[in-house]
Amino acid sequence: MDKEYPRWQSESVKKALKIRRVVIVSGARQSGKTTLSNQILSNDCIYRTLDDPGLLAAALEDPKGFVKNPSQTMVIDEIQKAPALLPAIKQVVDNDNRPGQYLLTGSANIQTLPSVSESLAGRVKNIRLRPFTVGEVLGKSPSFLKRAFAADFPVKIPGYGKESLFDLAFRGGYPEAVRINDGHDRKEWHKDYVSSLIERDLRDIANIRRQASLRELVGVLASWSAKFMDVSGISASLAVSKATVESYMNALVSLYLFDRVPPWLRTDYDRVGRRPKFYAADTGMMASILGWNAKEAYLDPDRSGKLAETFAFHELAAQVELDGQYALYQYRDREKREIDFIIEHNDGSMVGVEAKAGQSVSKGDFGHMEWFKDNIAKKPFKGIVLYTGEDTLSFGKDMLAVPMASLWAEMR
Repeated sequence: MDKEYPRWQSESVKKALKIRRVVIVSGARQSGKTTLSNQILSNDCIYRTLDDPGLLAAALEDPKGFVKNPSQTMVIDEIQKAPALLPAIKQVVDNDNRPGQYLLTGSANIQTLPSVSESLAGRVKNIRLRPFTVGEVLGKSPSFLKRAFAADFPVKIPGYGKESLFDLAFRGGYPEAVRINDGHDRKEWHKDYVSSLIERDLRDIANIRRQASLRELVGVLASWSAKFMDVSGISASLAVSKATVESYMNALVSLYLFDRVPPWLRTDYDRVGRRPKFYAADTGMMASILGWNAKEAYLDPDRSGKLAETFAFHELAAQVELDGQYALYQYRDREKREIDFIIEHNDGSMVGVEAKAGQSVSKGDFGHMEWFKDNIAKKPFKGIVLYTGEDTLSFGKDMLAVPMASLWAEMR
């Protein structure tokens, strides 16, 4: 299915291959990395997947021989299965500075693996490929960030009410899951996917001794999406040490099942929070793990809020990662003032984003962003509340309520 849709990151990969000796495309298994590689590269490249037992055995036995590269580009898929290849690749590119020699793909963040002893700093470009965004599925260009910093949105974006937005969120972005129309079948696909990762892929990056506890932890973490996590409380509920819980959490983040969003700290305000916020990396997977159905979530404020914020996170993160000009944060202080997301431009200007499942917005929804603008921000700051209505509405200078569909609707 993913062959039908151009990926936003394809241009980033093409550009990187022209200027960097090594490019690593990493992301969750079945997010489309292999298809992206095939779309970008010509037929004269060498393609090797370490999912093939024979190729994996050869890579582990003779890393230097395995990475000999007479062609323009060598693609090595699932590089996390053989980290010993990285020192061999480093040796090759240290002696040959041609760009585009290796395109490595991985279903785990190899930069976090303890077994990776050699650094490719200065030689490698790391690119994250997330599951499909709504914009990619619809063939839209990413334009939300440009519009947000300019405060320039369509007056009305019809056709995406709360019900249709929830349908998109329940599908999520994994190519296989997106095309499954039956909710029960999709839920089974997500559960099988998670089980496969735990049984197969996790052993490549971590020594997990208590798989039953890990499976239970996956459900607990899904329930904490869009929240500040209480690791001590989770540890007690699972009867597992805090150190073990943190180790397992790191492994699941490395497999791109979950993400951490760091706090915004560029301030001398001493009451700012320093904890990251936790998100499931895909709303469809999150809903399936938690056993939700769309009708129940629609009527439950807590579930609706979690779904809307996690959905907004995925769409925002995918656009932020396209361009080195932006960074994504969240804000919370000890006075319980919170902003779901802060997007900061390299020039210091910022946009705060609150995500709401509701179809209406009030002045109070902007309170924390207005306080931040008046008391913390030193550079231009705009506040946006994403909601499930259709109209773009002003709530004061630089404060806008904007339809959630603005995350993918093109500028008009």
